[in-house]
Amino acid sequence: MKDIEINGIKETIVERSDYPVEECKNILGQEVTAILGYGPQGRGQGLNMRDQGFRVILGLRKGRSWDKALADGWVEGQTLFETEEAAQRGTILQYLLSDAGQISAWPMVKANLNDGDALYFSHGFGIVFHKDTSIIPPENVDVILVAPKGSGLTVRTHFQAGRGINASFAIHQDYTGRAKERCISTAFAIGSGHLFETTFEKEVHSDLTGERCVLMGLLQGAFLAQYEVLREHGHSPSEAYNETIEEALQSLYPLVAEKGMDWMYANCSTTAQRGALDWAPRFRDAIKPVVEKCYQSVLDGTEAKVSIGSNSQSDYREKLEKELEEVSNQEMWQAGKVLRKLRPENL
Repeated sequence: MKDIEINGIKETIVERSDYPVEECKNILGQEVTAILGYGPQGRGQGLNMRDQGFRVILGLRKGRSWDKALADGWVEGQTLFETEEAAQRGTILQYLLSDAGQISAWPMVKANLNDGDALYFSHGFGIVFHKDTSIIPPENVDVILVAPKGSGLTVRTHFQAGRGINASFAIHQDYTGRAKERCISTAFAIGSGHLFETTFEKEVHSDLTGERCVLMGLLQGAFLAQYEVLREHGHSPSEAYNETIEEALQSLYPLVAEKGMDWMYANCSTTAQRGALDWAPRFRDAIKPVVEKCYQSVLDGTEAKVSIGSNSQSDYREKLEKELEEVSNQEMWQAGKVLRKLRPENL
C-alpha cells in the first residue's frame, strides 16, 4: 500500500503488488462469485476473473446476453445459469444489472442472499437512492463496491494489454468482518490497477456528475459548440472536425494523459500556450456554475428519479436508440466516420 499526500490531503492507495492473484484466491477460498448481468461491466469483469482462474459463474436470462455469453465460452450448466439459479449458487453476488434491472430483480436477489454472503455493486446507485429503488440489503450480508473508472470494455481491453484500470472501493456493510478483504480481492480479480477508498455516496455523486459533465455530456456539448461555430463561419467539415476532435483525441489529450495539462501546454506553440492560458479561466467561470447545478441535481435525487423514470418505460430502448441515432447523424460525427478511415493505421 502506498500513502500519498495531495495538497495536504492524505490517502492510501492499494496496489496490485499488495494483493497478488494467488493471495486473492486464498482469501476468497471456495467462494463462488455469481455475476448477475452481462452488460459491458458484467462481461469485462467476468471474463477477467475467468481468465485469472477464479471461481466465477454467470446468471442471465435467455436471450441476446445469454447467446453472447455462450459465444464467449461460458458453458450452460457449468458456468452459465439462469439468473435465479446463479444467485442461489453464489456466495458473492455481483449485482451488475442496469439500475432499472436491479430494481425489478431485487426481490428475487434478496430472497437468495444467505447468511454471510456478499452483495457486490460497481455503482452505488441502488443503495444510495434506496427510497426510489427499494434496494435495502438484509443485515446478515456484506455489502461492498468496486467501481472501475472506465467502461466495461476498457476494463477488459486494459486487462488484455497487461494493464489494470484504476477503481474505487467501498464497504457499506461489514457483517462477516471480512468485507474489506473480500472486496479488495475481488477488485484485483476483475483486473483493477490500483484502488482508492471511497463511500457508496461519494462514488454515486462523483460518478453521476462526471458522466453528465466532463466525461460525456459536457464533452459532446463542447465538441458540438466549437464544430458548429467553425462551420457557421465557413470552415469545411473536415477542417472543423480535425480542429475540434481529431487533434484533441489523437494529439493533445494523450499528452495530458501522459504527464498532465502543463506537459501538454509545454509541448505546444507559444501562441497556443498563450491562448489556452488566457481562455481557460473564462471557460472555468462559465462552466463551473453548470457543473454545480448538475451536482446539486445529483445530490437531491433529481437525476436518479429521471433515470429510473425513463429506464422503466416499456419503450425506453426504442427511444434511446432514436436519440443515439440523432447524435450519430450529426454532421460532426458523420465527418468523423469518413475521416477516421484516413488515419495512417487504417490505410
